[in-house]
Amino acid sequence: MNLYEYMLIFIGMILLIIGVLIGVAFLTLLERKVLGYIQIRKGPNKVGILGILQPFAEAVKLFTKENTYPSMSNYLSYYYSPIVSFFLSLLIWMIIPYNINLFFFSLGILFFLCCTSMGVYSIMIAGWSSNSNYALLGGLRAVAQTISYEVSMALIMLSSILLILDFNLMKFYSYQLNMWFIIIMFPLSLIWFSSSLAETNRTPFDFAEGESELVSGFNVEYSGGGFALIFMAEYSSILFMSLLFNILYLGGYELSLIFYLKLVFLSYLFIWVRGTLPRFRYDKLMYLAWKIYLPLSLNFLFLYLGIIMI
Repeated sequence: MNLYEYMLIFIGMILLIIGVLIGVAFLTLLERKVLGYIQIRKGPNKVGILGILQPFAEAVKLFTKENTYPSMSNYLSYYYSPIVSFFLSLLIWMIIPYNINLFFFSLGILFFLCCTSMGVYSIMIAGWSSNSNYALLGGLRAVAQTISYEVSMALIMLSSILLILDFNLMKFYSYQLNMWFIIIMFPLSLIWFSSSLAETNRTPFDFAEGESELVSGFNVEYSGGGFALIFMAEYSSILFMSLLFNILYLGGYELSLIFYLKLVFLSYLFIWVRGTLPRFRYDKLMYLAWKIYLPLSLNFLFLYLGIIMI
């Protein structure tokens, strides 16, 4: 590869990151609008036309606020863990199966599992380095939850991999030309969706920030830019989970309007769930992961293995 091709890849990477950040900005606006209408109120409607500039105003506000650092915190790890968290949430976008020569490679699913597993460490270190009991407790809960649901997510992905016998996300499009996988994997796709809710710490699984005794979870000591980065990492992973559901079960990756409409609808489902469902109790959350989702995903794995053998 010559310098020109490297330059093209670099420009593509910058455009991808800008696109994701704009998507995250408008996802937050969509969420506040939808939650507003669910609660019979307007939501943001003052900044710009229909509140369309609200995310940018909030970004300016958050990044220009003064950052507070707890005097007893472990400064370096406290400072860098939101940055690492945000970097990891952007890194998994590299596996999107583009038709152009960007970053896409054939072991995309393994790369996704590695990056999501690494995300656990940034949460844990953010909670620990704040040197606050509330933050540590919130971090421990978030880590336990994320690790628990990662197990069933990996098994569900394994069922999808067995059907195409490849780790390449591009193959999902060619295998779903005649029939979407959601039809033959309907219960699994629902389990995947609720596991991705738990994986991204969203309602009804938002124990990292929802309990009365935890104040705000692992990010309780963060303000300004650090909080904004954690916030953006969460919404970036929501968008990515919607995209992955789209690729695995709703016809694969294609450059068409229908694909993006499906993506927006799945992101909307995350918000709809937040506006509708009450929060789980923590022991029920763990019961759901280990006693229901894990056996179910294992049974489906054996079922698809049997189908392939036949």
